[in-house]
This record gives sequence, C-alpha cells and structure tokens, in this order.
Amino acid sequence: MPHSVNFRRRSALLLLVLAVLFLTHLDAEAQGVGFQGGVSVDPEQVFVGTHLETGELFRGFRFRPGIDGGFGGDFSLATINIEFLYHFEVGRSGWSLYQGGGPGVVLLRRNDNTSVHAGTFVTFGFAHENGFFTDFKLGNGTLPTLKFAVGFTVRKKTP
Repeated sequence: MPHSVNFRRRSALLLLVLAVLFLTHLDAEAQGVGFQGGVSVDPEQVFVGTHLETGELFRGFRFRPGIDGGFGGDFSLATINIEFLYHFEVGRSGWSLYQGGGPGVVLLRRNDNTSVHAGTFVTFGFAHENGFFTDFKLGNGTLPTLKFAVGFTVRKKTP
C-alpha cells in the first residue's frame, strides 16, 4: 500500500510541474485570472470562485481550470473544474460564444464529515473581449446538475 500512495504522489507532482511549465510557457499577455459567482440547482446553492484562463492554445481553444465554493442548505461544496473551452467569434462585435467542458472534483462537507466525488460537465456561454462572461454548466455524477455563473477575467493590457 505505501508504494501505491508514493506512486500517486509522484504522479500528481509530475502533473503539477508539467501544468506549471505549460502555463508559464504561454504568452503571458494572453493569460488571465478571473472571478465568478452564481447559483446552482440540485443542490440549490450560491457559489463564488476563481479561475486561470490561458490564451489561445490554438485558434479558439483555451484551458480554464478553476475552483468554486458553494454554500446553502446543510452542507458546502468545493468544486474543482478542469475546463477546456472552444470560442466562436460573433463577427467583429468583440463577443464570442463558447462551449466545452471537462472533469470535475467535488469536496462535499456536511457537519464534520468530508467526502470526495468526481464527475463531468459541459459548459455553454458567451464572453466579451473586455473580460465579462456568463455561462451555464450541466453536470453529472456528484457535480451540481446546473450552474449559472457571471464573471470577469482580468488580462494584461497590451500597450
């Protein structure tokens, strides 16, 4: 058993190092840090969160991992989203429609008991080049069934 725990730790560390190297290699001006908030249905909660959004990995395709904290009812959730998005520009308006999804991990806390669950989700939304966005996430597994979020991504301004 100690060998498998050691292997998991090494694998997680390797993935973390690769992700950091990958993200720091991207054009720093295109990256952004964002904040979002909203409501979820099933469970009925309010949530707030933060994310990192890469620049375009290739035309229209971005990576946006994030974490949300949900509150309400007799429990709380922390949701870690590993999200891949594809943006479709809407003419020259500065707006884009996007869709995507990915895996998610949920830490569920009820009273003093914490449990970890996994699932997947799909995302549909729209965003403006100034950073404003809004989206819907449809989850399965133990992820919230439906989440509606409004947020803003802050990016470095080009001179």
